[in-house]
Amino acid sequence: MNDPGALLLPIAAMLAAGAGAGFAGGLFGIGGGFVVVPALILILPLIGAAPDQITHIAIGTSLATIIFTSLRSVQAHARRNAVDFEMLRSWAPWVVLGTGLGALVADVISGPVLALVFGAGVLLMALHFLLPVFEGKQLADTMPGGALRAGLAGGLGLFSALLGIGGGTIATVVMTLCGTAIHRAIGTASGMGVIIAIPGMLGFAAIGWNEPGLPWGSFGYVNWPAALAIVATSIFFAPLGVAAAHRLSPALLRNVFGVYLVFVGIMMISNGMT
Repeated sequence: MNDPGALLLPIAAMLAAGAGAGFAGGLFGIGGGFVVVPALILILPLIGAAPDQITHIAIGTSLATIIFTSLRSVQAHARRNAVDFEMLRSWAPWVVLGTGLGALVADVISGPVLALVFGAGVLLMALHFLLPVFEGKQLADTMPGGALRAGLAGGLGLFSALLGIGGGTIATVVMTLCGTAIHRAIGTASGMGVIIAIPGMLGFAAIGWNEPGLPWGSFGYVNWPAALAIVATSIFFAPLGVAAAHRLSPALLRNVFGVYLVFVGIMMISNGMT
């Protein structure tokens, strides 16, 4: 892209995506991947990404942004003693293994198929917000150990890597079902985002390292100019989302976000099928 003026629209769109991701992250305790990935799907063609590369770059770049937003979030929650670092340490090896496997799976499937996977995953997450069947329920008094912990943690890493998310929603559901207080679950889940995002980002950078024709500033399937533009605004809008969460109706917010996820899921599935 030789015309500097042509960069203004994609840069503005990335800054807006960062603002939306930060606000949603503060509002719902998520890493923002559900906002960043679909936004990048629309923005990346403007900076020269090839159609078969777009979904991979969007997911890899989303994981890079989650590193920064999750670090900021877990720091804030830790100041309120709302992070279970022992749980994070015990789950981390299995989460990392699952995340690495997710990157390897992404390497062998095409962009359209990856878009279909993302769309299906988003629709499943929409059900959590629109039909919170697990809300207020508890299946156990303690977090699982042994093979069950390894399976859950590995699955969390794999699923999150394929979708470019921090896994906060899934981790929060699992912890609350196992008797963890909601505020501590959300705080601990924010730390899970860092554990997922670092190996996930490195994995997507590695699998795309020799890919020809990537947009400027790409290291494999991670586009750092896009990532930094998104982070620049997300870190400022996250506190606004937190403030809004304490003022607005939780039920209304869940329904609005659930409808948004349905729209995104349908859009991604439609893109994957074309």
